[in-house]
Amino acid sequence: MTCKLSLATLSDAARTAAIPSYDRASLKAGIVHFGVGNFHRAHQAIYLDDLFNQGADHDWAIIGAGVLPSDAAMREKLAAQDFLTTVVEQDNNKTAARVTAPMIDILPVGNPAAVIARLADPEIRIVSLTITEGGYFIDASGTFNPAHPAIAADGENPGAPKTVFGLIVAGLNARKDKGIGPFTVMSCDNIPHNGVVTANAVIGTAALSDPALADWIRANVAFPNAMVDRITPATGQREIDFLRDNFGIEDNWPVYCEEFKQWVLEDKFTAGRPALEKVGVTFVPDVTPYEHMKIRILNGGHAAIAYPAALMDIHFVHDAMEEPLIRSFLAKLEKDEIIPIVPSVPNTSLPDYFSLIERRLLNPKIADTIPRLAQDGSNRQPKFILPSTLDNLRQGRDVIGLALVSALWCRYFAGKTDSGKGIVFNDASAERLHAAALKAKDDPSAFLVLDDIFGEVAKSDLFRKRFARALKTLWEKGTRETLQLYLDDKLTV
Repeated sequence: MTCKLSLATLSDAARTAAIPSYDRASLKAGIVHFGVGNFHRAHQAIYLDDLFNQGADHDWAIIGAGVLPSDAAMREKLAAQDFLTTVVEQDNNKTAARVTAPMIDILPVGNPAAVIARLADPEIRIVSLTITEGGYFIDASGTFNPAHPAIAADGENPGAPKTVFGLIVAGLNARKDKGIGPFTVMSCDNIPHNGVVTANAVIGTAALSDPALADWIRANVAFPNAMVDRITPATGQREIDFLRDNFGIEDNWPVYCEEFKQWVLEDKFTAGRPALEKVGVTFVPDVTPYEHMKIRILNGGHAAIAYPAALMDIHFVHDAMEEPLIRSFLAKLEKDEIIPIVPSVPNTSLPDYFSLIERRLLNPKIADTIPRLAQDGSNRQPKFILPSTLDNLRQGRDVIGLALVSALWCRYFAGKTDSGKGIVFNDASAERLHAAALKAKDDPSAFLVLDDIFGEVAKSDLFRKRFARALKTLWEKGTRETLQLYLDDKLTV
């Protein structure tokens, strides 16, 4: 017997899943969240659901928002089930489902007036974002690009914006005009100093049409930095069917995730915040050490294993980690070139943190995929890999392993695996990356001229030498033998 998820069927869902202990009707909106994807619903929304289950802070419910066609599709699917989500947490030893209810609405996509009106509502005290690394209009150095056509268009027409940042600016402007205090803008994306990046985007967008408003935002709006972490794969028909067949719940878009989660947040808020410390959020004056640890060791590790695994025709992350060459490659890379340049973190052993990462990546129940890790490399490499490369170079350290990561990415974008299978790219810059990767087979520098990606790293003679050697070896000997040469300390010979 199955039940189609809705508020009316919660008692049926309770036969196999945990359900909210609070009355959804008791909630009032306090947060507008842009980007109602899987990660948000497995992370920020879970913390709020935990808090509401304690009977606390019911005036901090979420209203979703977005600007993309995918946001409209999500709204349609979630509205059909009263904005409930089934979250399936999977560890090696257990699988458990819970229905979460902290979201009470999603605003219509393509209706900027409705979004701006809600942002101007004094009840809204936080605007949060999970819009992916590529959604912030920044270059390889993390600098906001106000000349991007979408941002420039919002600058020319601030009353009818189409980007997230244009909408936020319009909402703040409406509050300012009405004498309503501003909200906090809180990024929950995997970007170094995500609060600073978000501030630059919001203030930079405002400055295009109203420099005085930009100054007001700079002086009055908080943009806390945050470190967020939970492995959350994409949802497909497999996940939908598993939930129905094993838990008897029909959910249009369930979320699967690991049991582990972490959120470290600067306690810097313009108009108050929910008491998230009651449910495990760590509030700190400076999130930088935690941020470096997670982005360099976990996200960098993801980026490191994605391309050798793809070239070796491995589909699942746990299968990649079961491959001795890939697991040993990651361990050596982390030990030699990533962990040594990560600043110390309070009360944390970095080697122990990496051991935790290994265990998480080996979890077969998550069924995270290599294609997911390999997507959007043009945005992820400059944030997760190349900063470690640059820090090593600045400290006079070698970058054999990190240059190999970049070479593997280049080899991947040549378009075929080692066995000759075609690779399907998922990257906004796929066309130019593919063209550059093909040229790089004979001239490695053809890939490194992508200045918006490689920036200062490509100016290093040592990096260029290591990259060229690794790429040449990959083409001549293949991925397996290249990894073995690296493990044997023979890749520079």
